[in-house]
Amino acid sequence: MYARLATFQSDPASVDQAIEFVRSEVAGDTPEGLEGAKMLMLIDRESGKGIGVTLFDSEDAMRRGDEALNNMSPGASERRTSVEFYEVPVETVTG
Repeated sequence: MYARLATFQSDPASVDQAIEFVRSEVAGDTPEGLEGAKMLMLIDRESGKGIGVTLFDSEDAMRRGDEALNNMSPGASERRTSVEFYEVPVETVTG
């Protein structure tokens, strides 16, 4: 398994709007390039900092997903501050 971690910065006053924006982006049909991916959104409401974790079954899927995610807007009140890639050698979360 592989993970893409994207860090975002939002205005703390618009965190709820950012959350709703992401929910609307991932609701419904899966965007091309993100088939089979699993996503988590972590947020610090005080600072407005967020981390998007996207999990992929293979490194190739992660590269395709990265391209798809880079083509998506992070939202009007957010800016992407970094993107990192990791191998996930241990995973106990299911769902």
